[in-house]
Amino acid sequence: MQHNNENTNAFLIHISSFAGYIFPFGSIITPLIIWQTLKDKSPYLDEHGKEAVNFNISFGLYIFILGASFFSFFFGSILDIFHGINVDFDLGNHHSRNGLFGFLGIASLVSIVSLIKIALIIIAAMKANNGEVYKYPFTIKFIK
Repeated sequence: MQHNNENTNAFLIHISSFAGYIFPFGSIITPLIIWQTLKDKSPYLDEHGKEAVNFNISFGLYIFILGASFFSFFFGSILDIFHGINVDFDLGNHHSRNGLFGFLGIASLVSIVSLIKIALIIIAAMKANNGEVYKYPFTIKFIK
């Protein structure tokens, strides 16, 4: 029975990452709290907790970087619009559409990364429920 309880708790550590869709930083804070309360009970739960927290911090960082790059495209498109206005009222189309395509590209990339995150959390939770240790890909080891 103890082994089944550990599997369930490891499952909850991974699934708790979805709290990020309910409140800000929930995908990091919730697994961190659950891991901190359960890490002394078994090395299995400690391993799953570290992996879940590292994964969520890493993907939070990736989304932050992608979001920050969105602003460069947004402000770049505004500057392109103002750059196209000149004093002699030339009606030629001098500004590019890179800002719009850059925005759509970044938005698409954020969506794909978010879908990958959801899929990886579900895979990790199912593996944990079966008693297996899962290593998330693309994870920076902040907590060792």
